Amino acid sequence: MRILVAEDAIELADQVKHALSSEGHAVDTVSDGEEARFMGETEPYDLVVLDLGLPKQDGVTILKAWREAGINTAILILTARDGWADRVDGLDAGADDYLTKPFHIPELIARTRAL
Repeated sequence: MRILVAEDAIELADQVKHALSSEGHAVDTVSDGEEARFMGETEPYDLVVLDLGLPKQDGVTILKAWREAGINTAILILTARDGWADRVDGLDAGADDYLTKPFHIPELIARTRAL
């Protein structure tokens, strides 16, 4: 599977990339919303792991733009925003799953398999 990880915490992005790569996935990482939006619009990803609190453009805005453009790539939101309203907003914006930080890598991997 080809996966984009959009996460501005570089150490966390590296950990997620390593874990997903170890499962046999091809993983690209980006650290800001503008880059994430561009990559999601121009590259054929099977899954995007999307942080909501990205600099330059937030994850919900990116997700809504992708869905309005007809991009149906599976989206797993990975964020520190853990309120129920945040989860509802993310899912209503078009996310396929929502995982809050802190999280366990085995759960992230299981969720990517499910998607």
